[in-house]
Amino acid sequence: MKDTFYAYIQQLQDTITAGLEAVDGTAKFREDLWQRPEGGGGRTRVIENGAVFEKGGVNISAVHGPLAPAMQQYFGVGDVDFFACGLSLVIHPKNPMVPTVHANWRYFEMYDKQGTLVNSWFGGGQDLTPYYLFDEDAQHFHHTCKTACDKHNPEFYPQYKKQCDAYFWNAHRNEARGIGGLFFDHCKATETFSMQDWYNFVTEVGNSFLSAYIPIVERRKDLPYTPENRTWQEIRRGRYVEFNLVHDKGTLFGLKTNGRIESILMSLPPHVQWVYDHQPLAGSEEERLIDILANPAEWV
Repeated sequence: MKDTFYAYIQQLQDTITAGLEAVDGTAKFREDLWQRPEGGGGRTRVIENGAVFEKGGVNISAVHGPLAPAMQQYFGVGDVDFFACGLSLVIHPKNPMVPTVHANWRYFEMYDKQGTLVNSWFGGGQDLTPYYLFDEDAQHFHHTCKTACDKHNPEFYPQYKKQCDAYFWNAHRNEARGIGGLFFDHCKATETFSMQDWYNFVTEVGNSFLSAYIPIVERRKDLPYTPENRTWQEIRRGRYVEFNLVHDKGTLFGLKTNGRIESILMSLPPHVQWVYDHQPLAGSEEERLIDILANPAEWV
């Protein structure tokens, strides 16, 4: 399974970067190969200063070796070895009318010291972070997520949408990072759902990403915007940074397992503002976004 899934994310990285380059029309992804001293490595691809995308990364990695003591404690296990592979992406568009997007699909295995597989699971999801909220964009993104889920289990979308709203919650701000999507983790084999079934589901979601995001980019990338719109975008990007550095488990895992810092932190946008006690104008589109983030909506 680990070889099959790693081959899949290599292909998916090619597909997604090609699709994003086509939309941008100017910038190309720069590729950076890296190795982890303890075992494994990855292929980072970053796009910067494009016509549409200000900064973004679509990264894959496959790392293995002894599980670090901090992660042993986190997982509640003893001295074990692990293998983890996944694709992680974050795209920050230039135009404030285009939402930031994040996605991740991953697979994890754990072994005893005799090399016997003792646990394995899938995880992942995809979520949208707009700066100006267009209802049709939110509905499109969530409808695409639901369609992918419904092919495998009609209970998946409501369950994983709820988990997404709960996970991407900036508790210290009492607001969501964005308008959600899907979040699933520790997807393990059961009597009725095999690891092959989980593979089929996770790859279905991965394959849906471009159709969930690209139509939104196409609709919004050429809309006019003001310096005030850009300031709002940079203030909201600050909240994005806060979540990734304070709450995100993927960032924590990368740092605790001696991951590659440049690849882990590629999710951070290039231009951000922290304005003291900023409050949007009453009745504005900015205030409407804040209201939705404080009370996650149902979009389908």
